[in-house]
Amino acid sequence: MFNDIGPLELVTLVVLAVLVFGPEKLPKMIQDVTRTIRKIREFSESAKADIREELGPEFKDFEFEDLNPKTFIRKQLDNDELGLKEIRNGFDLKKEMAEVTDAVHSRDTDSSSSSSPSSSSGSSGGSIDMTKKPEKSDPDERPPFDADAT
Repeated sequence: MFNDIGPLELVTLVVLAVLVFGPEKLPKMIQDVTRTIRKIREFSESAKADIREELGPEFKDFEFEDLNPKTFIRKQLDNDELGLKEIRNGFDLKKEMAEVTDAVHSRDTDSSSSSSPSSSSGSSGGSIDMTKKPEKSDPDERPPFDADAT
């Protein structure tokens, strides 16, 4: 529970408690706090037992820690019924990104050197040129005006 408290912080807390409550009231305060913590633990354990009893024998392996989303997802991903381990092990992000980068760079060089009307026609076997090409317009022609856009 207090794994991240260092020795200096613990000494500081003890000194602060002595200064706030005084040396004569400090033992009684510690007893009250421990009694309260014990009652809270007993209450939570009895609530867990009541919930398990109400759920019935179908949920005998139910763990309340599974209600934490991280724990639930980790448990489901470790379950090998779906074959997710094979997918996870077969997927190499660096390799995939390198392939995508190569494909993008080679597509840029291929489309600029061999762009013809037949290759960008959109047929099922051809590739589609997705680059934006400026339309040739008359220099005196004004662009359309959209009153709603301004």
